[in-house]
This record gives sequence, structure tokens and C-alpha cells, in this order.
Amino acid sequence: MRPPYPPSPERSAELRRRFAEEARSERPDLSTLCLLVGAEADRELDEAGLDAAQVELDRLAGLLPYRPGGPRAWALALRELLGERMGFGGSPADYQRLESSLLHEVLVRRRGLPILLSVVWMEVARRAGAPVYGVALPGHFVVGFGPDEGQVLADPFDGGRVLTGADAEVLVAGATGTGLDPAMLRPADPLDVVLRILNNVRAWAAARPERSDVSLWAVELSLLLPSHPARLRYERARLLVQRGDYVPGALELEAYAEVVSAVDEGAAERVRGEAFAARAMLN
Repeated sequence: MRPPYPPSPERSAELRRRFAEEARSERPDLSTLCLLVGAEADRELDEAGLDAAQVELDRLAGLLPYRPGGPRAWALALRELLGERMGFGGSPADYQRLESSLLHEVLVRRRGLPILLSVVWMEVARRAGAPVYGVALPGHFVVGFGPDEGQVLADPFDGGRVLTGADAEVLVAGATGTGLDPAMLRPADPLDVVLRILNNVRAWAAARPERSDVSLWAVELSLLLPSHPARLRYERARLLVQRGDYVPGALELEAYAEVVSAVDEGAAERVRGEAFAARAMLN
């Protein structure tokens, strides 16, 4: 894998402006948001590359049969096209690659994490008129077709294998040790999908302390989403300190402590202590 090189500060600022604008639009476009994440990771993904990725999704959608039938027919058509003919799928090794979380790379490599492969399935199927949506099972993202009473699930990571109810229960049990709750089968909101993708990027970077730059931009993009965990502000502050930006990091720690103090003064004091220690690093 080539090292991920970030764009210039000016390019990054423009990408983030567009990301925030799209995330706050009435109907956020999932493929656009995912491609902007990719551009923040890879300076080589320019405007032509962004357009080319959208064109590829359009091209794949044009290869699907016209209105193949009900939900199961759509699932089988996607499996035949993307899984069998085009070779999209995943393996355990893909969890070790940052490219597996970047849509433009997944479209080229045809390999990726379950959630990015599901984005490909969803975006291709949506363009073709399929009743498709993401299903955020714990630990394993899949796609769904059709309404609740006739829902059909498919696993893009496994080449688009159509899942039985028992298959879904096994996936959930393997991830949580508990049974399948019907609430887990609800359609995932596009912004929740993007946040989960950014969480995967952060997990990749957390295992590689030398890539704190990747952790930082993933956190900062997450903070641009209309709804995000407040603790991300704390994570960003600690990353700034880790990267040697002691004063900005200390200021953010102190601001976070003020928020936390309303519910947990003990935790706020600990965060203030971290801010004090960060400032001491300047001496």
C-alpha cells in the first residue's frame, strides 16, 4: 500500500467545507460524502477522480437488468453483477488496509470492508431503482432490499450472498454474543453510515500510533457531522497533544472539561489535569 498523503491545507479546507455542506443538506448523498472522505485521505484524488468514481457507479448500475422483480430478485441481480462478474468482495486481510475504507480505492481494487462494499451495493442499486438500504448489524454491515415484511438481506463482503434469518442471527451472535433484535434490521441513516466508516478509519489509525495524522482528520470530519459523540472533542484534544500541539490541545481539554463538569465533576477534574500536564510540556 502506498502511504496515504493528505491534500494541501487549502484543498483540505475546501473538502471539509463541501463535506459539512453535504452532511447538512436535506438529503445527504452517501457516495459524495464517502468520496470526500477519500479525498481527505489521498491527495491524488482530484476533481477528475471524484467524477470518475461517480461515473463508475453509474456504469455499474447500467449493467443491471431492468426491474428484475421483487427484493430477492434485486439481491440476486446485484450478487450476479457485483459479486460474481465484477469480483467485489472481502477477506480478513482487508481489515488491515486503509484503502478498504476509501470508496474510490474499493471501486478500483474491488476489495474492502463490509460497510464500504455495502456502500457500493447501495449506490449501484439505488441508481438502478432498487428498494435498497444499509443494515448496520453489530460488527458486520450488510444491505437490505424491500419492506420489513418481505426484507431480503445480502452480504457484500461475502460476494453478495443472500442471507437467511439464521445467517443474520449467526452474524449478530458472533459479534455480540446475544440474539438478533428486530431493531437491528432497520435501515441505516446515511450519516450514521459515514460516521461508522470514519470510526473504522480511526480504529485503523489507533493501531498505528505513527499515523496520528489519519486519526486527526478522521476525528475532525466526524465533528463536522450534524450529530456526533461529544467525546470526539476529547479525542481530538488528546491527538493534538500527542502531536505536539500542546496549547491548542490544552485549550480544547479545558473546554471539554467545562462541558463534562455539568454531569461528572470528577471526570472534569481529571481532564483539567491532562490540560495542565499538556501546558507543562512547554517548559
